[in-house]
Amino acid sequence: MRLSERTLLFLTIGLALLSTAGYVGYAASQGYSGFPLDDAWIHQTYARNLAQTGSWAYVPGQPSAGSTSPLWTVLLAAGYVLGAPYRAWAVLLGGLSVALAAWMAGRLAKQLLPWAAAWPLVALACVAEWHMLWAGASGMETALFAGLCLAAMSQGLRVARDDSLVSWLGWGLLGGLAVLTRPEGIIPFGLSGVAVVAVRRQEFSRRQWRALWKRYAAAAAGFLLLVLPYLVFNWRVSGGLFPNTFYAKQMEYSEILAAVPWLARVARVISVQFVGGQLLLAPGLLAAWLELGRRRKWLAYLPAAWWLVTVLLYASRLPVTYQHGRYQIPMIPVLLMYGVPGTWLLMSRASTPLARAAARGLALAAAIVFAAFVVVGGQAYLADVRIIDTEMVDVAHWLNEHTPADALVAVHDIGAIGYFAQRPLLDLAGLVSPEIIPFMRDEDRLYRYIRDRGASYLVTFPSWYPRMTREPGLELVYQTDAPWVVQAGGDNMAVYRLLPQ
Repeated sequence: MRLSERTLLFLTIGLALLSTAGYVGYAASQGYSGFPLDDAWIHQTYARNLAQTGSWAYVPGQPSAGSTSPLWTVLLAAGYVLGAPYRAWAVLLGGLSVALAAWMAGRLAKQLLPWAAAWPLVALACVAEWHMLWAGASGMETALFAGLCLAAMSQGLRVARDDSLVSWLGWGLLGGLAVLTRPEGIIPFGLSGVAVVAVRRQEFSRRQWRALWKRYAAAAAGFLLLVLPYLVFNWRVSGGLFPNTFYAKQMEYSEILAAVPWLARVARVISVQFVGGQLLLAPGLLAAWLELGRRRKWLAYLPAAWWLVTVLLYASRLPVTYQHGRYQIPMIPVLLMYGVPGTWLLMSRASTPLARAAARGLALAAAIVFAAFVVVGGQAYLADVRIIDTEMVDVAHWLNEHTPADALVAVHDIGAIGYFAQRPLLDLAGLVSPEIIPFMRDEDRLYRYIRDRGASYLVTFPSWYPRMTREPGLELVYQTDAPWVVQAGGDNMAVYRLLPQ
């Protein structure tokens, strides 16, 4: 029996909410109820301050351009305004975001792949993909970003054949929302704009300027209505158009760019996206791309172009794959929207019993691996939450209980400390202290800066600043002793008091 689209939509939402809540519930059952990333606490701190004070500030009274995802921060702030438990609200938003990404991936497959009778399986594969579930339960904007980028591309393809100004305005608004979720949202919106111009190029050759001006102005108005205030705020607060994180991350990991060859970085960025059942869908992915080329369906490569440009951008500017490739996770629905229909295509075109058995076996194996990795992902989620809870959150509570309320704290990971300790901060990662960015990897200069600013405490993992943490002017006053970060190859977070000189 075939499912109606409405039934499939509700099924997608239900499975996404149930699965993300399952990850969170499993970690809570083991005694850990936080987030798997310290960055999630950064969003929570911004959101709480926005709800309580009405200001965009990490430290109340100090406006900051440190939020990479203002839309996610606003959505989280709504939970504080409504009085909802912040953890449950974050899980709800995360689950709905996974559902949005899954649904839009399925719809795009139906929109672009002529043979995609399997498009409902694309949506279901997305809500069964462990990276997506981890992202939905992480308290971060990752899944929402994937969904909005896919939605912006889908709407761009729609306006390519639609003259309604409302549709064009909606396309611009979706592009703006994608950028407000992450600055990289400009890539899919821009690529969809190229596709729109390509499809409607005859209007330019015929010089239908009046109609063209109205449509493109509507799209631009929708986009700028959301993005322009964001850019102006960033410029006024920090002197840059983009959030501080945009510049800080590139500086922090610039050493990788010099140490790792470019092709190795590309391979690293791509390979992390195939950890799971999607690896077995790779033959189907290639089959789908080849079939689209054979049919000359060039427009159907639009999501693939987004994937490729993003891969090359990260390999060139931020080639990191830690935390399960968190920056690459939004690309996984793109792989599934080609891989699932492509595998279906291989099965339908198998001409011999052996070929049919191989194609069906590949599909079955992929389904089994997807299911197995849901469990693996749950274990990874628990491990990540456990480390954040026993390191960053633990230190934050210690600072709250053992330091003066006005003590200036220099810290690399500001999330949990900002949320629970609420002390004045010097952010060694540059998110809310952008003046640090030019010398954030120079330990001697960083130490002098901390001293000059009058910091009372330094909080970090000792291995991150091996020279600075051995300075004679520092006194170790607290260090966590949980085994989890050590088992993962790191060291315990420490608190140092800066002694008078």
